[in-house]
Order: sequence, then C-alpha cells, then structure tokens
Amino acid sequence: MLLSRTLLKRHSVLPGFDIALGFALLYISLIVLIPLSAAFLKTFTLTWQQFIDATTTPRVLASYRLTFGASFLAALVNAVFGLVIAWVLVRYRFPFKRVIDALVDLPFALPTAVAGIALTAIWAQNGSLGQHLPFKVSFTPIGVWIALVFIGLPFVVRTVQPVLEDVSRELEEAAATLGASRWQTFRHVLMPIVMPALLTGFALAFARALGEYGSVIFIAGNMPMVSEITPLLIITKLEQYDYAGATAIAVVMLVVSFAMLLTINLLQSWARRRQGGLA
Repeated sequence: MLLSRTLLKRHSVLPGFDIALGFALLYISLIVLIPLSAAFLKTFTLTWQQFIDATTTPRVLASYRLTFGASFLAALVNAVFGLVIAWVLVRYRFPFKRVIDALVDLPFALPTAVAGIALTAIWAQNGSLGQHLPFKVSFTPIGVWIALVFIGLPFVVRTVQPVLEDVSRELEEAAATLGASRWQTFRHVLMPIVMPALLTGFALAFARALGEYGSVIFIAGNMPMVSEITPLLIITKLEQYDYAGATAIAVVMLVVSFAMLLTINLLQSWARRRQGGLA
C-alpha cells in the first residue's frame, strides 16, 4: 500500500498536493474571496437598522421578486426545453444539424448589449413578433423572462448533451425487452442518468440569469416596481455614490444566491448517490 502511494505520487502529472492546493487557494482567494469580502466589509459600515432600511424598501423588494422569480422560471423552462434540444441533437439526424448545433452557442458569443437590442426590436409592440401578440412583452417582466431564457439555454444543452451521447442504447433495448414502455424507459432508465447533468445545467442557467445585466436592461424598460432588476438597482446606487447601500443589496443577493445554489448542489449530490444506488 505504501509503495503504491509512493509510485502514484512520483508519477503524478500535476505538481505535489501541497503546491497544487496552495496555488488553488491563492487563486480562489484573489479572484473570488477577496472581492466578495470587500462587499461585506463595506456593508459593515452600516448599522443594522441602516442595512434593513437599505435592503427592504418596496422598490428593492420588487427588484428581488423580479430578479429571483424570473431567473428561476427561465432556468426551469431551459431545463425542460434544453433537455429536448439536447435529445434531438444527439438521437436524430436531419438536414442542417450542425448549423442548429452551432446556433445553440450563439448566446455565448453574442455581446449582451447586442442581444438586448435584438430582443427588444423583435418583441416590441411594432416588432416582427410583438406586433402579432395581444399583450405587451417589451418593457414588462415578460420581456425580462424572455431575455433570461435566451442567455441561459446553452448552459443546459451543453451540459446534458455529452451525457446523452454516452448513454448506451443497450440499456433502452434491455428495458424494452423486459416489457417497459417508452415512457417507463425514459423515466426509470434514462432520467436517473441524465438528472445530475440536468440539475447542473439548471444551476448554471439560474446563476447566469441572476447576474445578467446587459441583455435585460434594454427589453426591461427599467421601470421601478415593475421591470427593474436588482443588478440595475445596484448600478443606480453606485451612480448616486451610495456605495454602502449598493453593497448591502449586493450582499443580500449574494447570500440568497449562494443558499439557492447550495440547495441545487445538494440535490445534485443526492441524484448522483441515487444513480449509484440504482447501478
């Protein structure tokens, strides 16, 4: 046992554990921990009552509801339709498949401001799609939701697609041989395998939507109490030189986001353990 550990350590491609761990912690501290701690330190300059007053005004609460609610709904829709798109790209052959596959990554490459202007032009009341609808999309919460769906879709597709490509068709054939219907095969054979990746894609889409700014502000209209997102409210506070108020709102958003993402990660771990138990 000691000899095997010595050989493994000697032939490791990466540097030693101590050095690698030190570099990892240093990098995470410089890129993540120190900037985030600065937000908390600035917030500590406020008294508790000032913190409550800055983070619980009706305008701020309305922005929370819109940001978290629209982000969650957008990630949920992307989880469903992202799975469908990934399934089609993996399991079927059709003309222009590579073109459609490349279009999935368009929100990654497209500048967010360009995406926001394009979505606004399409969904405005005089736009190519908006003019045919009996209700208003641009400058409403619906427009915010559409923008978040647009920028979050690739995260689900690109997370689920490799997993579907690795699923053996023999599992489906074995299930069919045992008398399982297509729905039973999908639910009891494929979904336990795909679920961890699907939850990962949902978490990534949700996280991206929470912090999205450029593609939302154009189509949102930024009306207080109606279509104003929390990142825009933080920018507004900064423009008013209310740095403590801006960091207070940012801290609330950070804590809630971390709690929700931690819950999703726990669900991922549970899904992986359940998948291992079924295997």
